Amino acid sequence: MEPPECPVCLQSFDERDAIPRVLSCGHSVCEACLAELPQRYQDTIRCPACTQLVKYPSQQGPSSLPKNIDLLRLSLQHSPSPSSSSSSDHSQIPNQRSTTNSCYYHPPFSSHELYVTWKDWILPHDAVLTDDHCIGWFSSTKGRGCFGVNRSVSLAPIVCFPPRDRSKFRFSYVAWVIKCLEGMNEGAKEELALILEASVRQGRMCRVYGLWSEGVEGPLYMVCERQRCNLLDKFGELGNGFLAVSEGGLELDKGGIFSFLMIGKGICEAVLALHLEGLVAGCLGLSCFSFDELGGICVDLNEALMLARKFVNAVSVEHKEEAMCKGCLENEVFASPEVLYELLHKRGTAPDSGHSRYPIGYGSDVWSLACVLLRLLIGNVLAWNTLEMKEENDGDSSASYACWVEKVSSVLEDKLGSEYLSLRQILCKCLDVNPGNRPDVVDVRKCIQNMLVKPQFDFLGNLEVTISRDYTGICLVLGELCLLPKQSSNELIEHELWEKEIGGQPNVVQDGKGKSDEDFAAGLPKGMTELKDLQGHLDCISGLAVGGRYLLSSSFDKTVHVWSLQDFSHLHTFRGHENKVMALVYVDEEEPLCISGDSGGGIFIWGIAAPLRQDPLRKWYEKKDWRFSGIHSLVVSKNHSLYTGSGDRTIKAWSLKDETLICTMTGHRSVVSTLAVCDEVLYSGSWDGTVRLWSLNDHSPLTVLGEDPPAEMKSILAITVDRHLLVAAHENGCIKVWRNDVFMNSKTLHKGAIFAMSMQGKCLYTGGWDKNVNIQELSGDEFELDVKAYGSIPCSAVATAILCSQGKLYVGYADKSIKLLLI
Repeated sequence: MEPPECPVCLQSFDERDAIPRVLSCGHSVCEACLAELPQRYQDTIRCPACTQLVKYPSQQGPSSLPKNIDLLRLSLQHSPSPSSSSSSDHSQIPNQRSTTNSCYYHPPFSSHELYVTWKDWILPHDAVLTDDHCIGWFSSTKGRGCFGVNRSVSLAPIVCFPPRDRSKFRFSYVAWVIKCLEGMNEGAKEELALILEASVRQGRMCRVYGLWSEGVEGPLYMVCERQRCNLLDKFGELGNGFLAVSEGGLELDKGGIFSFLMIGKGICEAVLALHLEGLVAGCLGLSCFSFDELGGICVDLNEALMLARKFVNAVSVEHKEEAMCKGCLENEVFASPEVLYELLHKRGTAPDSGHSRYPIGYGSDVWSLACVLLRLLIGNVLAWNTLEMKEENDGDSSASYACWVEKVSSVLEDKLGSEYLSLRQILCKCLDVNPGNRPDVVDVRKCIQNMLVKPQFDFLGNLEVTISRDYTGICLVLGELCLLPKQSSNELIEHELWEKEIGGQPNVVQDGKGKSDEDFAAGLPKGMTELKDLQGHLDCISGLAVGGRYLLSSSFDKTVHVWSLQDFSHLHTFRGHENKVMALVYVDEEEPLCISGDSGGGIFIWGIAAPLRQDPLRKWYEKKDWRFSGIHSLVVSKNHSLYTGSGDRTIKAWSLKDETLICTMTGHRSVVSTLAVCDEVLYSGSWDGTVRLWSLNDHSPLTVLGEDPPAEMKSILAITVDRHLLVAAHENGCIKVWRNDVFMNSKTLHKGAIFAMSMQGKCLYTGGWDKNVNIQELSGDEFELDVKAYGSIPCSAVATAILCSQGKLYVGYADKSIKLLLI
């Protein structure tokens, strides 16, 4: 048998160095540790064993507490362990209550790691204003980003799920973005993260600002900087490129060639920036490149992604390689033969050609880069040669391709002559069917640079950059972000994605039996339906409670109704109150009880055992005086004492055995509107804006929370406690959160008063004047607590009572109804 130890320093108790002192909660701590434990409030301390707030004699010190004689006797029977004594160190006294609650802060709705990873990329909902609504998978939309100064942006849809009309649950903005990210597979998220991070590091890429959604349950977009002019806008009308052709032949325009070389150099550097980040576009076009504010060339990642998506869609429609090649060149979407083959191969329609043995990598972009440069140089002749290619070599794709390359080389030779031989040679080499024979982007850039500046003077122009040919990078056109469902319509696409990633339509469970509160919270993203609408009361619902097989509800109509939890039928009505029933509570005893209090000070105890009786088992009334305005709140402790919060600013403790008044607790300056009990501590909230803590052992005050200046005082209408956390709801729509009596956070949740609140684990449900039930996620650590809006449930009336129990959410309204919501 191990000798008893102090729960703080783990040293064995003794009569000299570690005298066990007994706290009012029953736990023992050595005298030395008690002297050094932090005291946040005078004359109180938190037990390090159970975290209960207990009375502590600050002036006299721990020596005034009684010794635990039994532990001392037991310790004397064992010799102290040298190892344990040597390992103890009073300079390292941990507050062990923090470890018991570490699991509390794991978010229930989404991965905490996912939220931390992506939260900095989520743009505020009002950060982007769209200029049009032509939103689809295959085109980006335009907008303005409000980032201090209005900037033009492009929006590329990343993922989209259909709205769930049958569901009552609506995500908050941030929660919806996180849920969209959860719906993406790991490959798509890796690609997206790589694109976002690359845009920050590379100046040759249009900046990606982050992720944004137009509205809750709308598409998730990648928001990218949109330059004023791209190459397609500026050079799309150049039928013959930079080389002007007259009836007499080619007219060499030196200015045009110089402009082409400058632009070509910028395009090479933009493609090189992609490769340095491990990205391969897979297909390129003039629209992928834009002029920045300084006249440089940068690659537009949104446009590259949209072009790749259009290309993938075109491949899914047309399955013949020759037709695809011709169609892509005519539409100025340039993808290498090996990329085209790989896409056709995925659909099982790839021809038996030699392209199948070539890998896809940086060399694939070199082919596309050459086509972009050729398009700028010789214009539409590039596509014109494709039409002749099909006629001369019908049925032989390899011969057709070789013929096309020869024709392109011939056109270049005729128009460029011998002066630009190196440019012609390297562009034709880029079109080699074997990626291994193609030059690197660095080589293409160097060739153009040497034509601009003589090599002997180019001491600053050469790039000392090498890219491994063995590393293939992530190809956007073959990546997860470009993969689309087989259906072409947006509705079918969204439906399939929804079924695959989120789970489709809400799964309506009729009884909800066996569902825990965690199951309820985890199931919210799949949808919430209104299972029952309980009608029967004639006035506003004031309270809800679940006990045994029954749901209990109180109302301003002076009655308490009993409902079956099996089929939610109305079973019984307790009548007898002469005033509005303000609160009720269920007591789980050998004979279960329901206790209700009214605005006239009446306290009624009803029997819940079958058969249900019409008359109360017992009833009594509080003493009235000129300040009296009835009972506003009720709670029962484990020792079966009843506590009432009253309009006369007091809290009264009653014995349930004989209805005698045990004591009256004073201190509040206004109506005691709400009560809660947790770990032998009574919590009381009041219209004076404070929460007071009372010891249930002797009903003495422990501390006061939330004392604000009179001008800032807002009435507290509801509180909820879950061991370490205390949440208070105010009439201005704000909540305040304390952890172990330390203020952690304050946040406005509603536009108007919060009348009802329920907390289950990590989820906080609030309802109030604005006719919404809001759902928050409490997350954080010992030093910081975050209140994250997860979603809301629109209501038809003011929510006045909320109860989450057994996988169901019960909401009482001011319009006399009670609605049962089920995932």
